Amino acid sequence: MIRPHKFAPNPETAADNAFQRPAAREAAQSVAAAAHREVTAAVERLQAEGVRVHLFEDHGDRDTPDSVFPNNWFSTHPGGHIAIYSMYSPSRRRERRADVIEMLKSEYRVQDVIDYSGLEQDGLFLEGTGAMVFDHLARVAYTARSNRADPAALERFSTHFNFEPMLFDTADEAGKPIYHTNVLMCVATEFAMVGFDMIPDARRAADIRARLQESGRAVIALSAAQIAEFAGNAIELSGRDGRILALSQRACDSLSRQQKAVIEGSARLVPLSVPTVEMAGGSVRCMIAGIHLSPRY
Repeated sequence: MIRPHKFAPNPETAADNAFQRPAAREAAQSVAAAAHREVTAAVERLQAEGVRVHLFEDHGDRDTPDSVFPNNWFSTHPGGHIAIYSMYSPSRRRERRADVIEMLKSEYRVQDVIDYSGLEQDGLFLEGTGAMVFDHLARVAYTARSNRADPAALERFSTHFNFEPMLFDTADEAGKPIYHTNVLMCVATEFAMVGFDMIPDARRAADIRARLQESGRAVIALSAAQIAEFAGNAIELSGRDGRILALSQRACDSLSRQQKAVIEGSARLVPLSVPTVEMAGGSVRCMIAGIHLSPRY
């Protein structure tokens, strides 16, 4: 996780991120301070749940307003593999940090690092686990087509990392593509949450539902209103006492009693209050880059 010191909703990413809200100019300092507090509190809560968190600071000297969302620029994979991704917005390319990769190499067993950032020169973008939602068990990479998820880049990644790409189109109420797959979809061990209403091709939506059910998961359909509250932007983590589902308080509040019951059958809900961070158009899932590497000791 990255703790920002100069957080701000990024005007460069607002064009295709309908979840984003601008901050008043005069409030910039207080917005940055609030985001800093929210990340600090989220880290402390996760650590209290027994989640191991590697926290890095971003002092804002590289003009990286979205650095709080590290899951977009790298991902880790069992067997010691790391991917570094090509980013759509130029300001987001500055988020890539050698010190994060070096920490992973020192703390975990890393066999190789595959860097896709060179694809930016060809206009091919694939923004990590924002663009792709992985089913690690069935080896499927669910991907909503957008400016930030190019089919050619997805095909290249899937070949290298042994995933089956499952590409689909999405549309919000204005008919525009959803900017990242992970705002409308969460795949956990025993359940999945999906905003099927935002997949206009009913046949494709049915394919996705069937594929998730084949793996034995309970499939929870999220409404467009729940997606707008970031209910799909959740992540299952390993805690001290078993699996937890980390999501924002706002997202948790939008879930029905029945939906919560399905989730709590296999993971405990851990809501985190991050309303300031959510102004940037992402929530708890976006704030966490998961580690799927074996520790060195």
